[in-house]
Amino acid sequence: IIHDGVGAINSSDVILAIASDALSLGFNVNADDLAQELAAKEGIDIRCYNIIYELANDIKAAIEGMLEPKLKKTFIGRADIRKVFKLSKSGTIAGCYVTKGKIIRSASVSLVRNGETIFDGKISSLKRFKDDVREVAEGFECGISLQGYDNYMEGDTIDAYEITKAARKI
Repeated sequence: IIHDGVGAINSSDVILAIASDALSLGFNVNADDLAQELAAKEGIDIRCYNIIYELANDIKAAIEGMLEPKLKKTFIGRADIRKVFKLSKSGTIAGCYVTKGKIIRSASVSLVRNGETIFDGKISSLKRFKDDVREVAEGFECGISLQGYDNYMEGDTIDAYEITKAARKI
């Protein structure tokens, strides 16, 4: 709240809103004609309320809109690296066996070695035999290469996850 006062919303209130890139809120008042013209010309929002709960709900919604969304990491699947292949054309490929869930090509992944996360990134290619696939289910083998990383070791695990954004509430 930058300014509060008693009486109708006037042009000086609108000028203050223009300078501070804000909106004008009124309770049981109206804006005078000059203030409405100036607000329309400058693109300032004037909102007048007669019910206090509507005013409180709009302020709460505006504050919630300014909050950063909460990021949630959702586990999708895990693959164990059984064999590492070095190919002349494709680079290094991790030969994997999906032990839990499924591996999806569009998912984010973490490469875990001895309980520590070594790399976080994206999958650059996911293959089942020689075919490019979108996902590989639990109990199947696949070849995985990660974007920007090729130092795989046998025994590493690749955890696939999705990051979802959830709006925060007050």
